Amino acid sequence: MADMNPVGWFEIYVQDIDAAQRFYETVLQVQMQDLTDPTEHELRMKTFSGDENAVERSGSNGALVQMAGVPSGGNSTLVYFMCEDCSVEESRVEGAGGGIFKPKMSIGPYGFISLCTDPDGNMFGLHSMK
Repeated sequence: MADMNPVGWFEIYVQDIDAAQRFYETVLQVQMQDLTDPTEHELRMKTFSGDENAVERSGSNGALVQMAGVPSGGNSTLVYFMCEDCSVEESRVEGAGGGIFKPKMSIGPYGFISLCTDPDGNMFGLHSMK
């Protein structure tokens, strides 16, 4: 268990799940899938692709969530998305409707990060080793 990724799931709360899906698909160049019935309006989820059975891999599964009465933005959870070079994904953020909070910066021997916000005001990180 010591080598297992301890993060089992994450959720990013949004107000317009379709717009949020377009944003994350554009920035991260991934395809998201419906996790709930897309006609349901009380709770809608779009999942980042991943193999839930592959617990030994470096990433973790998670989803965008739109739930009635649950606000987005201003949260204290920060999700980092792994990248080959975080400046590439960072370069797509503003064009997709988000913002750059801190542009790519060194974190010493641990690589580089960028801190960005999505259109709902949720902050997220991009991490790379180059």
